Amino acid sequence: MSRIIRATVTPILISDPPLLNVLGVHQPYTPRTIIEIETDDGVTGIGETYGDTDYLDVARKLAEVLPGRDLTAVNGLYTLASAALTGSADNVKEFDPAGLRGTRNNEKLIRSVVSAFEVASLDALGKTTGLPVHCLLGGKVRDRVDYSGYLFYRWAEHPDGEAPDDWGAALDPDGVVRQAQRFADDYGFTSFKLKGGVFEPEQEIAAIKALAKAFPGYPLRLDPNGGWSVEASVRVAEEVGDLLEYMEDPTAGVDGMAEVRKRTGAVLATNMCVTTFAEVPEAFAKDAVQVVLSDHHYWGGLQATRELAALCRTYGVGLSMHSNTHLGISLAAMTHVASVIPQLSYACDSHRPWQTEDVITEPHRFTGGAIEVSDAPGLGVELDRDALAALHERWLARPDMRDRDDVAAMRKVHPDWIQPALPRW
Repeated sequence: MSRIIRATVTPILISDPPLLNVLGVHQPYTPRTIIEIETDDGVTGIGETYGDTDYLDVARKLAEVLPGRDLTAVNGLYTLASAALTGSADNVKEFDPAGLRGTRNNEKLIRSVVSAFEVASLDALGKTTGLPVHCLLGGKVRDRVDYSGYLFYRWAEHPDGEAPDDWGAALDPDGVVRQAQRFADDYGFTSFKLKGGVFEPEQEIAAIKALAKAFPGYPLRLDPNGGWSVEASVRVAEEVGDLLEYMEDPTAGVDGMAEVRKRTGAVLATNMCVTTFAEVPEAFAKDAVQVVLSDHHYWGGLQATRELAALCRTYGVGLSMHSNTHLGISLAAMTHVASVIPQLSYACDSHRPWQTEDVITEPHRFTGGAIEVSDAPGLGVELDRDALAALHERWLARPDMRDRDDVAAMRKVHPDWIQPALPRW
């Protein structure tokens, strides 16, 4: 039995475009944490998760207590992470100042960290046994995983000119359609999700109509991150509901979502009001959610994602995948777990096309809007140590960006900006 001899936690900063959302705008750089688990067989597995200070603190404490444990003991990681903290887990302060990931509690923080260690363990176990991660999860049921083009309203550049790219601005329907066309041309995406909540609903309705005209028959989604009132949500559903595959978190909270569903019959998805197992019973009982957008980071890993999938299947609720800013390690993990879930009937989200950097030697290529499921041992990716070192050096050099804060980033352009109360409209 392989044993863990070392766990390494490396914080990094990766470039991020000026993508707008209901609360603000992405910073030029966002923190991520890269996990390496080394075994007494000389094998190393890798994982990735959020890199904000609170996540990093938990990751470092968990890494300290891992040496000597069996590589396969992944079921005990959550308990181990909780016990490694000073006092009870409830003493961990809240996180995520951006407030875009739903409930903020200590359990989700710990699960988000544990997920990276679980992925790293499975990667190492796969390399040890010669099996791809999907085999360790029971085997793939598809060879390719479909992803959706993730559209954002955005500025052409950050106010200080950092982390430049060549996408240009997208602040109106024409800009959104141009962005979608590039996604279709470069990556082959055949469905699109627009991050909304940036402008008044009428402007975003116009953008959806423009997308539907430019890409007839393509599944479309609109996600204002709970930025609309129930009345605004109903109005949007009446205007463009027939053009949307689903509306994602049109309004905040289970009761609001249930009311929108009751009045419109629209299919509603969420990565905000159902983000922990404790939130499932009420939301399903009230028919507030018809599609859960899983995220292996904050649901606690790949096995937890499968548990969520079984729960959704039992209650006839659809499943897809949420995405936050991430690199290739997380994309590999997402693709493996997506490949083993039978009822994954919607294309998954991925921010990866927005990232110009990576920490793996051969970043994934989207073809036809999909990623091939690797049959190589482990995750099927290799760590690029030079890239990792460079991004860690950036983290060391930029103590002003230890945490993601979209509100503070927006304040550089609008000095009076404060975090908007939801709903905005």
